[in-house]
Amino acid sequence: MKIIIIDDEARTRKSIADLLKFSPQNVTLVAEAENVATGVTAITTHKPDLVLLDINMPDGTGFDLLKKLNDINFKIIFITAYEEYAVRAFEFSAIDYLLKPVDPKKLFDAINKAHHLVEQENISLKLNALFANLKNSASENKKLVLKTAENIYIVNTNDIIRCESDAGYTQFYFLNGKKILVSRNLKEYEEMLDGYGFYRIHQSHLINLKYIDHYSKIEGGDIVMKDNSYLPVSRRKKESFLKLLDMI
Repeated sequence: MKIIIIDDEARTRKSIADLLKFSPQNVTLVAEAENVATGVTAITTHKPDLVLLDINMPDGTGFDLLKKLNDINFKIIFITAYEEYAVRAFEFSAIDYLLKPVDPKKLFDAINKAHHLVEQENISLKLNALFANLKNSASENKKLVLKTAENIYIVNTNDIIRCESDAGYTQFYFLNGKKILVSRNLKEYEEMLDGYGFYRIHQSHLINLKYIDHYSKIEGGDIVMKDNSYLPVSRRKKESFLKLLDMI
């Protein structure tokens, strides 16, 4: 795997270069670059398999660099010191990132993940979702990338009615009746969607609060959603959920 490091900080480049010598994967550092201009040259010259790309550089951003390329036929791991909202934008967009200072284990895990991707996924779709999320950082409506075995979907979080755990997978239910099953567990999406109007009412159910139709008090209580689904509220969640309803 041919790797290029693009970062304006010489110390960061050296630190990563030193770590790559101990990578479990067979990697070769073919070039380093310190800004957008030299980064574009390094990529077009060396045609890497993977680029470790800084976001903030003196002559622009890592995003500016990518927009200057005709084709993005390599994998990307962003290196960032961004604050939390931006980090969550990466998570929504399913794009790998590393926080500065770079943790060796996380670096090796990210490289290993990139190494085992059989082919380059549609990075343009993911980048479009990332740009939208960063641009609209204050909005509750985010672009969420959902990957299945066959497709990559870009969905609006406002269109999600609920998510349901399915043996380690997560089933998404949408306003238009569409369903998407992804191979990530519900806990991951609970954490990702925290603060965006979602609430986990049960071990198996994460709901979008804006699509609650009503709460039924009969036989212990179920939540009826706008898609006419009846969902149980766990005993330990019931009290906090009822308090939450009072605040909506």
